[in-house]
Amino acid sequence: MEDGRPRPSRYNVGAGVLCLCRAQQLNQITKIADLVKQTAHEAGFELAGIAPVRDFAELNYFPDWIAAGHAGEMKYMESRDEAGQLKRASLRSAAPWARSVIVCAINYNTAHPYSTQVNDPQQGWISRYAWSREDYHEAVMRRLRVVENSLRNALGQPSQDEAASQSYDRKSGLDLEKQPHSGARMQPTAPAVGSKQETAKPQRGERQIATRAQDAMATGNGRPPLQTRCYVDTGPLVERVHAKYAGVGWIGKNTCILNQKLGSWLFLGVILTSLELEPDLPAPDRCGSCTRCIVACPTDALIAPYQLDSNKCISYLTIEKRGAIPEDMRDGVGRHVFGCDICQDVCPWNRKAPATSAAEFQPREGLVNPALGWLAGIDAEEFREKFRGSPIRRTKRSGLRRNAAIAMGNSGDPRFTSVLERLAADDDPVVAESAQWSLEQLSTPAAPKPESSARKY
Repeated sequence: MEDGRPRPSRYNVGAGVLCLCRAQQLNQITKIADLVKQTAHEAGFELAGIAPVRDFAELNYFPDWIAAGHAGEMKYMESRDEAGQLKRASLRSAAPWARSVIVCAINYNTAHPYSTQVNDPQQGWISRYAWSREDYHEAVMRRLRVVENSLRNALGQPSQDEAASQSYDRKSGLDLEKQPHSGARMQPTAPAVGSKQETAKPQRGERQIATRAQDAMATGNGRPPLQTRCYVDTGPLVERVHAKYAGVGWIGKNTCILNQKLGSWLFLGVILTSLELEPDLPAPDRCGSCTRCIVACPTDALIAPYQLDSNKCISYLTIEKRGAIPEDMRDGVGRHVFGCDICQDVCPWNRKAPATSAAEFQPREGLVNPALGWLAGIDAEEFREKFRGSPIRRTKRSGLRRNAAIAMGNSGDPRFTSVLERLAADDDPVVAESAQWSLEQLSTPAAPKPESSARKY
């Protein structure tokens, strides 16, 4: 204190430097998060956000849902870790290295009528998401790789090797967790990730971010090298829960993710990362007192707000269910031959949902209101050719013909009698039994239908 002024102690100086370094690190992490979101939008995603890795309250219900048998025959949902814990109940257990979840969403809606707006007894209904020209797993994954590689390049990390990071096996159609994939591959309509167009070196600003961010995650500070993992419907997590906490949308009473501007016609893709990024705020629930989705469900699959019993869901029955569809469920299936959109069609947030500009999500010829007679009589070769690279392969030819036969019985149209008589003698016993049931329906006077327009389907 020679000049009368106090000198800072070594402790004060050190603490100030640490605070400054910490602030700089946080600033760089924020910039990386912004870069990730910007890249996601440039790659074609309408929405992108970041969720922390937490044991969210919504996940506490998952074990009870499984224990109640509400997953039906979807045994992959029951995948467990070495300790016997359900993987999807806790991402901390399934991927202990993960610190953040990047959630990206893309609109797949097209400018075609909803299922509740059509009523031709000669035609069936294929769920909107399955009309696409390219398997949505491929289309979303291709964009997700752009985001993943942008993150890795910004941190000076090599682009993830596709074979090591791929979330599903394209040859077998199964992901690394032995979960379903919709079918064979189509050639992508845009440059695949890993091509020269998608692996540009980080720009100067990105290199500056990388240099400082690497300091924050250097192994000397106790952090391992960056790990990332991409998933599209195949990861050991409940995507919609993380989408909520990433600010992408809220979980509706129909259990779908809803966004205030885009509605619910969204495909989700996620990137798990070992880098702890600044999370977004969760989206608020805007369903209010509305129960349109619950009331409209023809099979009462929505057993309560936010609760779905898959065993009653038309999508489950027409896609995942193998063998015969339970008789007490068949009338409610209506003319659906693959999936169901009713709980989304009636949602007020989808009244003004915009249509996508992505070419690969435009419908293939013949899949919007397909002719039931065509589907019932489709042979093996045509099925392979028509649905190559389509989610519809998931139900297999037998399931599609079974569904078409049941839809004919629910149509009330006697013109299907001759077709059903031929199907009743089919070599496939499930198809034959379904056709026989439909013949009985057409020969029996129809009972009065509920007034709800949605329940016609």
